[in-house]
Amino acid sequence: MPKLTPPPDWHPRTPRLKLPQGSVDCHLHMFGPISKYAFAPDASYVSGDATADMYFKVQDTLGLSRAVLVSGGGYGQTFEHLADTLAAHPDRLRGIVRLPRGVTDKDLARLDKLGVKGIRIFSRNIDDLTPELLARISNFGWHVQFYSKPDQLLDHADFLERLDHTVVLDHFAHSSAHAGLESPLHKALLRLLDTGRFWVKISGPMRITNEEPPYPSVIPVARSLIAHAPERLVWGSDWPHTNMWDRTMPNDAVLIDMLAEWVSDESTLNRILVQNPSELYGFR
Repeated sequence: MPKLTPPPDWHPRTPRLKLPQGSVDCHLHMFGPISKYAFAPDASYVSGDATADMYFKVQDTLGLSRAVLVSGGGYGQTFEHLADTLAAHPDRLRGIVRLPRGVTDKDLARLDKLGVKGIRIFSRNIDDLTPELLARISNFGWHVQFYSKPDQLLDHADFLERLDHTVVLDHFAHSSAHAGLESPLHKALLRLLDTGRFWVKISGPMRITNEEPPYPSVIPVARSLIAHAPERLVWGSDWPHTNMWDRTMPNDAVLIDMLAEWVSDESTLNRILVQNPSELYGFR
């Protein structure tokens, strides 16, 4: 039986850091109502309701305006929940979808119209990135969002670099914060950013360290990426922070205030939170 993921902190405080107008949360998941949407039979976790209305209350407190909804692992390779949620909030949300095998061109066209901008691929499913699928998503200008297992980006970097598509790497590319800036994986990450086709989500700091909030070991990693290629970074909350078993659930204001430790000037903060998401996800 899949485990029930703990709920997020439903009462975030107001962050000390005031965000630029139009700031975008570029990585979050939503679930439910559970009475309507079934979790995948092989899901590694299930969740209580974490709906759009619930999230928007959190977002308003944090000072965020828009968001990118990412297909969560709990729903497997189904997209009904994602499609319905995007349809209900066209001005506030864009989407990243996991696609089932056998998806039709009609499905792709519908998802594109709803605001989907890319497909999410887990490292265990990298063989799904066939030339045929890549050609089909090219028709819509979609990118590939890649979710690597921890510290395994090097296993897939050469393949990803050969793609003609833009590639967005989840959660600091799952590079361990404790490995340091001289690690082969961090150096490879900088090299991929230098290609001009790779983007990195500086999201989910709890995914790259076992520390408690505010995850101090992540500071040098974030600063290194921001100094190297601020024009190809986006930020995400990773709300509602699934799979945080036996760990402290962060108050989301802590994740906002961490940006003040990572980013040294307002111009770069605006680039990461407003300009870059507008370019990558088509927000206006």
